[in-house]
This record gives sequence, structure tokens and C-alpha cells, in this order.
Amino acid sequence: MSSLAALYRYPLKSALGQSLQQSAVDGLGLVGDRRWMLVDAERGLFLSQRSVPRLTQLHTQVTAEGDLVLSATDFPDLHVPVPVSGDLRQVKVWYDSFEAPDAGDAAAQWVSNFLGKPTRLVYMPAERARTVGADYGKEGDKVAFADGFPLLLIGQGSLDDLCARVGRSLDMIQFRPNLVVQGSPAFAEDGWKRIRIGDVDFRVLKPCARCILTTLDPQTGERSADREPLTTLKGYRLQDGHAMFGQNLVCDGAGVLEVGMPITVLE
Repeated sequence: MSSLAALYRYPLKSALGQSLQQSAVDGLGLVGDRRWMLVDAERGLFLSQRSVPRLTQLHTQVTAEGDLVLSATDFPDLHVPVPVSGDLRQVKVWYDSFEAPDAGDAAAQWVSNFLGKPTRLVYMPAERARTVGADYGKEGDKVAFADGFPLLLIGQGSLDDLCARVGRSLDMIQFRPNLVVQGSPAFAEDGWKRIRIGDVDFRVLKPCARCILTTLDPQTGERSADREPLTTLKGYRLQDGHAMFGQNLVCDGAGVLEVGMPITVLE
């Protein structure tokens, strides 16, 4: 039987993730996942490891109240409260342009010093969540600061298959999933439409198109000289011009997930 092998949360979009044993989940994904984001101070455009590899060196924690704690080598930790009456800042994630509460000047100074350029930190309250693309989701499906969908699932068997083809070990965190499944064949998740983990139901919306971010070493931020594993993925996982690896999900309802829970394929 398939089961949940790992849970990962990314409090700040594109910064280091956290491995969890248990997490609450709702319509926006794992609670506390990608509710914070860094943007270019002038244009409001989101920043990610694609253009700023140094984000692989930024550690984050989320408090019980949802506040963010930033930490990095040679920088003092900074506790950033959830903005309650902060100014709204116009920001952009891919083609979505919207307003999000700014976390204030102290946080902006910290992240600007860390990245070496003017940067602002913003927060996503549930009531301002973006709408999932109508081509894939249904009315009421929402997403915080993730690229397009609240959750990403990858099968361990799929990673094992990719590692064998690349010829070296790859770290699952390199692909930034939220949910890792064990006990299913390689790419079994490609055929799933609805699944249940414990008592929580999920819809599988579309494959995840992978980019240059997968070639970054999650520990150092350095790019692989041979552009792996993206080169290999393009060789056998190409669909509509994109290398696909993992499946994007939404959660129907809310509940609690825990590593080891059984996974049932409903459809």
C-alpha cells in the first residue's frame, strides 16, 4: 500500500524548506506554506532561486501565530510579525498581479542586506489568496504565493527512476515537493485524479512543469555543470514542450497529515 513518506513546508517562497512529521492542511496547502514572499522593491516582481540562487542559504521558521523567523549565516535572526495593518504593496507572481501586505521596513532592510539589493517582504492573508487557473481548478480553489497550485506531490519511485537514468543520487528537496509518496511504481501519480491521505481528500490537477531551478544544489545554490536532472527529464518526460515531474494538487476541505498515513487512490 502507498503511504505518505515525507512532508515539506516552505514558509518563504523559494527559501529553504522544512521537513515535518505532521502538518495541518487546508485549501491553501500545508498551513504556513508559502505565505511569505520576497519581491523586487521597485517592481514588486517575486524573487526566486531561478534568478537569486542565494535564497538556498536563507532559513525560515514559522511560529504558532504564523510569524516568520529569518536566519542566515553571519546575520542575526529576525522575528517578523504577521502584518495586521501594514501598507499594501502591488506584487506580481508570473501573470498574477495583486496587492499583498508589506512586512515593514525592518524586514525589508534585513532581506535587502542579505540579497544585496532593494527587496521587500510581503505576506499572504487567506482572504487575499489568488485563484487557481480556471483551466485546471474549480470555483473556490485558491493558492497563496506558490507558482500556481497549493500542493506538489512526487512519488519516491519516480525519483528513484530519475536517479537511475541520471546516474547519480538526487535529493528530493531539489524538486521542492510538499508530499512524498512511497510504495507506488514510478510515475504512478501521473494517472491519479483523486486521492485520500488519512481522512483528507485531494484532487490531482496537472503535472508540474520543471525549470532550471531543479539544477541547483539545495545546499550550496550552485548549478550543475551538466544541467542535470533537467536534461534527462527533457529526454523522457517531455509534454507540451515542458519536462514534467510531480503532480499539482488541491485539498478538498481541511485536516491533519502525518508521515506514514496510508494513501488511497479514489480515481
